[in-house]
Amino acid sequence: MDLILLQDVEKLGRENELVKVRPGFARNYLIPRKLAVVADEGQKKMLDERIKQESRREDRLLKQISTVVELLKNTKYIVGAKTGTSGKIFGSVTTIQLAHAIKKQSNLPVDRKKITLPDEISMLGEYKAHINLHKDVNVEVAFEVVSE
Repeated sequence: MDLILLQDVEKLGRENELVKVRPGFARNYLIPRKLAVVADEGQKKMLDERIKQESRREDRLLKQISTVVELLKNTKYIVGAKTGTSGKIFGSVTTIQLAHAIKKQSNLPVDRKKITLPDEISMLGEYKAHINLHKDVNVEVAFEVVSE
């Protein structure tokens, strides 16, 4: 029996995917739980339209992200940290501090969970971090840790 998945189903497929399953599994599990619908001609046309809309939305999003990527690449961010006399930081620089510096200096809100820092930053100096803006877009950001 051919079905169109409405949600990701583990070990079967992803959302909006056309799958072939046994009739009992479809009638007793997938369809009652609204995980799938029967793939008739009308549903297939709707699926094609949904995929086209999703593709257009994804293209618009990637265009918007490309401008953000250029801004992030071309800007060096300054992160302040309290230090001792030897230049060693009390504690370490966190993704929260970097996200705050990016928001303050570029007015771009960046989710701290999408930032990956190199090891533990406990000294003053210049570093690079990676920000995962989208599933296909990863940007490297330069920042400098200075004493406050």
